[in-house]
Amino acid sequence: MILNQKIVLLLKRKKLKIAVAESCTGGMLSNTITSVSGSSKVFTMGLITYSNQAKTGILKVPQKIINKYGAVSVQCCLAMVNNLSKISRSKVCFSITGIAGPKGGSKQKPVGLVYIGIRIGKKVVVNKCNFKNKGRVYIQKQTVKKSLNLLSKLINSN
Repeated sequence: MILNQKIVLLLKRKKLKIAVAESCTGGMLSNTITSVSGSSKVFTMGLITYSNQAKTGILKVPQKIINKYGAVSVQCCLAMVNNLSKISRSKVCFSITGIAGPKGGSKQKPVGLVYIGIRIGKKVVVNKCNFKNKGRVYIQKQTVKKSLNLLSKLINSN
């Protein structure tokens, strides 16, 4: 059984609903989860908040967080996952923000820098990842894989 199937099964068993807010993965995590038959029992929503305008308008990330820290930051990722939790009312929430490249990186924030936020109930974890710059799709796929692995560990430890 592949990881996305295990996650859906685990969420069903624990009667948990999941919502996702993605930026640099462009819906890939939502697609990976909803490609599993029966995922409609656990998946409530997937938002692709790619632009800063979508992050502030839909997810209500404060503009001052984006101005001060940038959209690719712990602070933005945290605001995304916490506000998604309020919007979706799902017990399990994900937020992903990062730089998938091939351009757009800097010395401080290189291509491959991704923040993954997971909220389960009141517990919130933000993971900083630095994936190798092996292309946009590679970074997106690695982010999805890492996200599912993190969620699996967190759910099993609860």
